[in-house]
Amino acid sequence: MIDTAYVQRMARYNRWQNENLYGVADRLSDDERRRERGAFFGSIQGTLSHLLWGDQAWMARFAGTPKPDGGIPTSAALHGDWDKLKRDRAEFDATIIGWADKLDPAWLAGDLKWYSFATGREMSKPKNMLVVHFFNHQTHHRGQVHCLLTQAGGKPHDTDLSLLVE
Repeated sequence: MIDTAYVQRMARYNRWQNENLYGVADRLSDDERRRERGAFFGSIQGTLSHLLWGDQAWMARFAGTPKPDGGIPTSAALHGDWDKLKRDRAEFDATIIGWADKLDPAWLAGDLKWYSFATGREMSKPKNMLVVHFFNHQTHHRGQVHCLLTQAGGKPHDTDLSLLVE
């Protein structure tokens, strides 16, 4: 399904796109970043907060990094300080890249078992599929943020994976 080169490429794509969106969002006022815009997680900042929370939750399962506080319902409100959110995002993107760069191909071939609070039960799925989900989740919510930023007058750069400089 996937290999370590895919994981490493997507980890770098994640960082590149986060730098893109955070750079545009940083030029907005705090009120504009926090404005309710009808997205699933409300605002630009709420969606970015949820996205960091989700990355932290999956990396806790994948690599044993600290589990984030709260759950999906509270994830949009976990990162209320914009400057801290930016720092935490950049640091966590480095964590994801570090994990990807050291990933053992044999790890991708196994299954992951975890308790899902979203479903209220134990889950078991192939790790390679869950890693694809991890990156797909990022892309999904960054797409929402891209739209919200555009609505707010921002101009994010291209998002095409083919344009990633490696």
